[in-house]
Amino acid sequence: MFAQITRITAIINGLLHRRLRFIERPLAVGFPRGMLTMLKMRSVVQRVRYAKVSINGELIASIGQGLCVLAAVGVEDTSSDVGFMAAKLAGLRVFEDSAGKMNLSLRDVAGEMLLVSQFTLFGDTREGNRPSFTRAAAPDIARRYFEELAEILGTNLGCPVKTGKFRSHMDLELANDGPVTVLIDSKKTF
Repeated sequence: MFAQITRITAIINGLLHRRLRFIERPLAVGFPRGMLTMLKMRSVVQRVRYAKVSINGELIASIGQGLCVLAAVGVEDTSSDVGFMAAKLAGLRVFEDSAGKMNLSLRDVAGEMLLVSQFTLFGDTREGNRPSFTRAAAPDIARRYFEELAEILGTNLGCPVKTGKFRSHMDLELANDGPVTVLIDSKKTF
């Protein structure tokens, strides 16, 4: 019996070390008691020649050379996840240097960033064909962290940031340069 408990404790400690979270009580978003989760802020980052976002044919924001970032906030994200994502986005070296290597960041090339909220990055299709979005943060929380991300990037890290309109149906047009597309999550699982 003692050996089994020791083995189970080692497994749980290993999971916790990999930043999995164990939910002790059910959450309002539908996670059952005792479920292991691994939720994190997610971004899809594309190096672009240009990008623009419109709503009902009206241009909301546009950028030239830079990064188009689709960002989603998970139910367990905190300000530390936002800080990690901001630092990663600002320092991401996906622009080519004089030798043709991806070695330069957005700031190095004086590029711009178009930051667009997209909760559908948390779409879960493991069961059935209709995505479940229960792992995406509630709109009021997601808005707060999305705005915090834009503020940190623009004010603290010196990246020129433009945004779409939160909780709006948007048309996004861009020219992916490369193409270069990178996935980032704040728990570093990919």
